[in-house]
Amino acid sequence: MDERALTERLLTYDTSTLEGMQSAAGFVKGWLEARDVEVKGGVHNGRPLLAASVGPSDGEPTIVLHGHLDVVPGRPEQFAPHIDGDRLYGRGAYDMKGGLAAMMCALHDLAAQERVRVHFVCVADEESEDLEQRGSDYLVEQGYIGDFAITGEPTNMHIGIQAKGVLAMRIEVAGKAAHGSTPWVGDNAVLKAFDIFRQIETLPFARESSDMFDRPSVNLSRILGGDALNKVPDVCVIDVDVRYLPGQEPEKIKAAVNDLPDANVIKVFHRRPAMVAREDPFVQALGEAISHIAPPPGEQLSVGRDGASDAISFLEAGVPAVECGPVGDGHHGPEEWVSIRSLEDYRRALVEFVNLLPGQMGQDERPLRIA
Repeated sequence: MDERALTERLLTYDTSTLEGMQSAAGFVKGWLEARDVEVKGGVHNGRPLLAASVGPSDGEPTIVLHGHLDVVPGRPEQFAPHIDGDRLYGRGAYDMKGGLAAMMCALHDLAAQERVRVHFVCVADEESEDLEQRGSDYLVEQGYIGDFAITGEPTNMHIGIQAKGVLAMRIEVAGKAAHGSTPWVGDNAVLKAFDIFRQIETLPFARESSDMFDRPSVNLSRILGGDALNKVPDVCVIDVDVRYLPGQEPEKIKAAVNDLPDANVIKVFHRRPAMVAREDPFVQALGEAISHIAPPPGEQLSVGRDGASDAISFLEAGVPAVECGPVGDGHHGPEEWVSIRSLEDYRRALVEFVNLLPGQMGQDERPLRIA
């Protein structure tokens, strides 16, 4: 089974559901074990996770290939993959079952090499709203770390060396109740909440930029307000998803929101930005490997990523980690697709990267071994 067929099979599992996650994890485990790769399966916070290792136990350096099975919800037809030319369509094709399939194939390809230790880890909660105890954090705690980690998030074969931080805020907005027939007597909290969101968009932090990002991202993702048809709502809760830039201070952003009239931040989910130096020797080696196989358009291999990922779990453990995945488009949207050709390119680039390391990382240049 090649990476295209493997991606198609993974797309058939609705991994926005727990049942789909469990079935898909069982398939991944069985696929690897059928190819003589020992896999450790487990459950964390009710969701499956997997870990496997190839190469010598004392191999240097140690590389982590990291992916996730879960997807955001999609329409039923999105779990019936179809092909149009070079495009393979389906929920999760780009984010990130295509990358995951190519990583699985690369792990099999790398099993016979005798120089580099390679961990493969797979979680099923990357897209979840759980604030604590992420599966990737748990795997890091279990020792699945190394000298460098690659998360197979969609990047069009570029290397994501920076990613915005996450500051997701649940904001309670106060109003005044009144009868629905006399709305001018009350103070509609739903309307005020929308006005507060527009004020957040114009706060000073939202107009800042950096060398890799034009601006932060500010999204009104959920609104909960009103408890009766004939009543002016006196309370509204909104969820605002802020992706802030490296160098910005999340506490200052939160304080600025709290200073808005009648706004009260009652819950926060925070993950710091991801940052790895462009000059990092592993980043340079990965860029060279991609250039050998399928150089992406443009001069820059290293890019900034608007979205966040669980790569931060490795960074917080002191392991340089980047996002890098195949070519495609439409993730989280109605027409998500991945390039079939790029799946093979991505698989080959991962293998090339690992095979380059022993020659490029001389003993004097190799970073201190973490695990």
